[in-house]
Amino acid sequence: MAYARDGGWDYAAPWSRRGQFFGAGEVRIAILSLISEEPRHGYNLMKELETRSGGSYRVSAGTMYPALQRLEAEGMIISETRDGKRVYHLTDLGAEELERERVTATEIWRRTSDWGDWGEWIIGSPLGPLMRAMFRAMRQATAEPEKRKRVEGILERARRELEDL
Repeated sequence: MAYARDGGWDYAAPWSRRGQFFGAGEVRIAILSLISEEPRHGYNLMKELETRSGGSYRVSAGTMYPALQRLEAEGMIISETRDGKRVYHLTDLGAEELERERVTATEIWRRTSDWGDWGEWIIGSPLGPLMRAMFRAMRQATAEPEKRKRVEGILERARRELEDL
């Protein structure tokens, strides 16, 4: 938790930009990067993103499939039906796009590997809901000094109690 220049908190989740795991356009690059490794179907892409982030990020079908449709419409990927599943392959145009965005792809996988080890602690444990509640309280208290003091007190008591274990 860092203080922002305006005296409030910088309350975004630490693995992200302003509380989002992926920045603008990064899901697209991550998908192209995964497909460049091997042909994949949508569910496989969703699971691979979750795995590489240690469970810290779970893409929904409502995000994945429209992204795949856009990439296919742009000529970045093509699909074929194999064993009843639509499998996506990278095109030359997609490979060129991925090469132009190589720095972004590298940063995405660096960030996911940094948080991969934390996934088991965040997902499926009390820590995930606690972090969401903490960030929500911090966001709401930023402009209210009394609330901010109260949140700080709660966090400090929790820290001391945990250290005393």
